[in-house]
Amino acid sequence: MARRLKQTLRTGAMLAFVAAAMLAASISATAARERRASLGNPFPQLEQPLYIAVGEPTRPPIGWVDFCVEYQPECATKPSAPRDVVLSTKAWADMVNVNAWANQAIKPITDMEHWGVIERWNYPDDGYGDCEDYVLLKRRMLMQAGWPREALLITVVRDKKGDGHAVLTVKTDRGEFVLDNQEPQVLSWQRTGYRFVKRQSQSDPNAWVLLGEPPAVPAIVSAR
Repeated sequence: MARRLKQTLRTGAMLAFVAAAMLAASISATAARERRASLGNPFPQLEQPLYIAVGEPTRPPIGWVDFCVEYQPECATKPSAPRDVVLSTKAWADMVNVNAWANQAIKPITDMEHWGVIERWNYPDDGYGDCEDYVLLKRRMLMQAGWPREALLITVVRDKKGDGHAVLTVKTDRGEFVLDNQEPQVLSWQRTGYRFVKRQSQSDPNAWVLLGEPPAVPAIVSAR
């Protein structure tokens, strides 16, 4: 009996050691991923964050309206208080990781090639999508990771060629950053070279607002 007890204790100690080693390896791997994610996309050092001016209410894009018909539960939200993300180094690495993963995992395709229609917003669960589909995926991934919906805003812009384009704007205490399938780095909005047209309201994703020049810095609310 004593020998069996000692063997059981030794086995338990060995399993605990293995579990601790696995946990340490997981933590180390996570830290390594965060370091790799920040390479070439360093944590922003801004003296005074700038924010896009929010204008009058406007109509949502027809793609969003149709999306809400197909994904009604996701759009059946109540108005809420605006929330900005507190941009820690971990939050920055998470945002960079999500942007990079989606841009690499999803293959670009037009809605006409994909669905046979001019415009359709959908999750790219089959591995293919256009700019709005990248945005929807990145928004969903960050929300599933616990990020506040109120800080993750689908945004319509004019790109450097003057064409219509969609990006995900993330509102933080260090300014507003853009996750974009046409750009590998996460950039502050003023560095994109885009003209910002309209986006979701922070308080209601089904309400859209026009965009303009940057106003004064607003008060910050914790992200989580």
